Amino acid sequence: MATRSGGATAEAPKIVWNERDKRFETKGKKAYLEYKLRNGGKVMDIIHTFVPSSKRGLGLASHLSVAAFNHAQY
Repeated sequence: MATRSGGATAEAPKIVWNERDKRFETKGKKAYLEYKLRNGGKVMDIIHTFVPSSKRGLGLASHLSVAAFNHAQY
């Protein structure tokens, strides 16, 4: 989990699975992780992550990745 200056732990952002667009996104859709499925949906390839410069350094890409990994386990 990301920490902000002063040592306070930031609250984990809400990550939404956008199945139609094959993305995991923050609630405002400004940060996202794109993926593709192959082998009949048995393999998830993570293609791209994006975090706007104003939100970088907060661990958003990590939260997006963890959401994708947790989803892929099922």
